[in-house]
Amino acid sequence: MLEQYLPILIFMAIGLTIAVVAMAMGAMIGPHRPDKAKGAPYECGFEAFEDARMKFDVRYYLVAILFIIFDLEIAFLFPWAIVLDKIGLFGITAMVIFLGILIVGFIYEWKKGALEWE
Repeated sequence: MLEQYLPILIFMAIGLTIAVVAMAMGAMIGPHRPDKAKGAPYECGFEAFEDARMKFDVRYYLVAILFIIFDLEIAFLFPWAIVLDKIGLFGITAMVIFLGILIVGFIYEWKKGALEWE
């Protein structure tokens, strides 16, 4: 039973060894010039000017959810494209209906102004 896991253990040991050696070499060879600016917390390249727990506008969440929805819907196209020659007319019709619903949702969100950012 151990012989089944031996290649995995060897792979993990080699990966861990490479990671430790690379980090050690970086610590020994790399330049170490501490600076106040390097140690300061930042986000997006500028100093934080408000509390990290400030409230966001609801439009931010709306755009994020819309991105996730439309991004994940595209993921359904890849398996469909791979088996396009095997699914026949039924599969093509189902995908056309799916894309039609997706386009109707996109047009609805566009008309509602959900994609506008002020």
